[in-house]
Amino acid sequence: MAPAGQNGDVADRKIPRTMRAAVLRGAEDLRIEDVPIPVAGPGELVVQVGAALTCGTDLKVYRRGYHAKMLTLDRLFGHELAGTVAQRGPGVTAFALGDRVLPLNSAPCGQCYFCRNGQQNLCDDLLFNNGAYAEFIRIPARIVEKNTLPIPDGVCFEDAALTEPLACVIRGLEESGVCFSSHAGSAAGKTAIVLGAGPIGLLFIHAASLAGLQVIAVVKRADQIATARRFGAQQVIRISDVPDPIAAARALTPEGRGADIVLEAVATPEAWQWAVRMARKGGLINLFGGPPSGTTVALDTNLIHYSDLTLKASFHHTPATARRAFELIVSGRFRAPDFHTGVASLEDLPMVFRSMMNRPVDGVAPEIKTIIYPERSSGGERATADLAGGSVEDPLPDGIAGDAGNSGISRRQP
Repeated sequence: MAPAGQNGDVADRKIPRTMRAAVLRGAEDLRIEDVPIPVAGPGELVVQVGAALTCGTDLKVYRRGYHAKMLTLDRLFGHELAGTVAQRGPGVTAFALGDRVLPLNSAPCGQCYFCRNGQQNLCDDLLFNNGAYAEFIRIPARIVEKNTLPIPDGVCFEDAALTEPLACVIRGLEESGVCFSSHAGSAAGKTAIVLGAGPIGLLFIHAASLAGLQVIAVVKRADQIATARRFGAQQVIRISDVPDPIAAARALTPEGRGADIVLEAVATPEAWQWAVRMARKGGLINLFGGPPSGTTVALDTNLIHYSDLTLKASFHHTPATARRAFELIVSGRFRAPDFHTGVASLEDLPMVFRSMMNRPVDGVAPEIKTIIYPERSSGGERATADLAGGSVEDPLPDGIAGDAGNSGISRRQP
């Protein structure tokens, strides 16, 4: 790869001065606006977004209008993406113009107490980056150095962009005793109960099943039964189909003793309480779902103490778990394309989020992940990206239904 010059470099064709981007102006106030295209400073990249993905965290931020750690008002929005290097600042040598890259949404400092002790997700100066829902995004130097990965041939932007949420799930599983390194197999014969079958719950189900866990899924909606099975759940309980979901889940575990690992991905106090009661004696409960600040939960301390239970939570990802997640996607073992159920243009993003606020009737599967294509390069890698920002007539990607209706989402066909 050619080194950057002293003053950095840009694509042969001039990048336009403005771009379309999603800006969060307040709670449920998301606007697509013309904003200046970022310029790469020392050590930085500007990446042309090839594909971005919707996310449950983004939905929470959209509802609340902010995120305590990641985002405040009047900021560019979105954090799951992959794309092409369009500009690099002075000092960047690891990437060249035109390289296909996966920039993660954060990078630790590497110097604080937590970084020195292998807890980079808790870094005192964890740097977050947002702006995936745009035509271009600036990647800060620290993320370029520590958490930007080259995308190999044969892996599309859409699949690569799934790395960030999967990295959070991989870390959650590893913190629960499931290994995805060279010593894989530690989960063989163990049973896991996964509470929830939204996007994160399904990522847990699929990753846990690939690790060798026998997965029992506890779901709310009728349509989630088949979806959970498709991603690897051996048994599925719909809570309204049984008088006691806790007893029903435990009954499916060996000798009815409860699960070795319970993974909570619902983020409600009731789900946290259920999770504790679904574990076997000596079991581990990972309270992955994060309820709103100030939420309290009443737990049976006698049960926790005398059953010798381990309760833990898991937040975010690290550079190491991001790489393991990406390797799993690149290997083809992880069925990333199955998580992409919808597609929409950047201009339709506000309608997409309004649609995510109102789930379809029970029995009609909601979107898992919607791919957002910037207007000038819609169609992802099936269309030719134009760094000059010229207008192109981009058809919907192969396998996409035509009429999006008023949600702004078209369904991907199998």
